[in-house]
Amino acid sequence: MKFCMMSYTMWRQGEFDPRAMLELTCELGLGAVDVVTLSGLEASEWRRMLDDYGLRAACHTFFADLNHSEAPARQAGVAEVRRGLEAAAVLGAPCVMVVTPGRAGTPREQSRRNYLAGLQEVAEEAESAGIALTVENFPGADSPFVTADDFLQGLREVPSLRLTFDSGNAATGEDPAQSFARCAQYAVHAHFKDWRLAESGRGLLGLDGRRYQAALIGEGILDHHAVLRAMRAGGYQGYIDIEYEGNEYLPEAAVRRALEYLQVALAEVEGESKSAMC
Repeated sequence: MKFCMMSYTMWRQGEFDPRAMLELTCELGLGAVDVVTLSGLEASEWRRMLDDYGLRAACHTFFADLNHSEAPARQAGVAEVRRGLEAAAVLGAPCVMVVTPGRAGTPREQSRRNYLAGLQEVAEEAESAGIALTVENFPGADSPFVTADDFLQGLREVPSLRLTFDSGNAATGEDPAQSFARCAQYAVHAHFKDWRLAESGRGLLGLDGRRYQAALIGEGILDHHAVLRAMRAGGYQGYIDIEYEGNEYLPEAAVRRALEYLQVALAEVEGESKSAMC
């Protein structure tokens, strides 16, 4: 397992300097970046910058509005996925992730059908390009993909679909370690994040009925050691994004603190495994 820079963590608070992010990525010893949207740049420009710093694109993440029941209404979103696949090919990213929020007033099962119908239209193109087409566990009571069951249902409809496992988002619906274990063979990328429980009427309403607000990895309620154990047991060897959606820390400080915590946690988990083998 390897930790990965996530451009979303760096740009979501406002100002964003891609080269400063890449310099930080190198300083921290991270070998890859999840390029979340192109941030107004061309994919070719991103590729030149990544090459300049000796980095790779671990994934290309983007939004595509596929959440419509009628095929004509989905076509703009389908076209966006195609553009995302083209950008991923330029970036050299082995996978793409389509962000899949729910829609207020639309049952999550219907939203799932809508997304899957759109993804079916591009699945063969992604396979032909050698790029894994993924969705993540996305949080929210109306989200179409939260639990392992949600993803596995999607897999039955789109057999080439793969998972970007999000530990924090999975935790809003079920135990994230158990969730990963059920989908381990389909997980090609991963996000780590953390939450605190929020008071009634505040924060994000999860599928489990609890409310959540963003916390820095290691400062919230998730048992990251348990998730890392499950991922190690499942043979996961890919990248894990460091995601932060709070505002208590500036992005650089958040990534530094979270990475330090995760490196210690991973070393402890790996140490446990070696001890068990002795």
